[in-house]
Amino acid sequence: QVQLVESGGGLVQPGGSLRLSCAASGSIFSIYAMGWYRQAPGKQRELVAAITSGGSTNYADSVKGRFTISRDNAKNTVYLQMNSLKPEDTAVYYCNVRGGLATSADFTSWGQGREVTVSS
Repeated sequence: QVQLVESGGGLVQPGGSLRLSCAASGSIFSIYAMGWYRQAPGKQRELVAAITSGGSTNYADSVKGRFTISRDNAKNTVYLQMNSLKPEDTAVYYCNVRGGLATSADFTSWGQGREVTVSS
């Protein structure tokens, strides 16, 4: 199937920066979009940022201007640069990849999640 390997995140002070990366591998024919979701305790999972293979981006209003999503299509990798972090950004961040398999079937794959903690 499709596997996602996530890295990055961690603990920072408010105003600090962290980066996340996610590499997809497997029987992938094409990738339509890659993105990051987050889920804080007691809250629903929400979209943070997404990017299409063509480079179009979409951000949650709460992170717009602070986070930047990018991708390396050749490596099937997506990155999330998180600047000016706030305590409200504390959550587990999950990579998501949507695409098509060689069978022509579509797929959606999720990473295990990376912890991001913003605290003084």
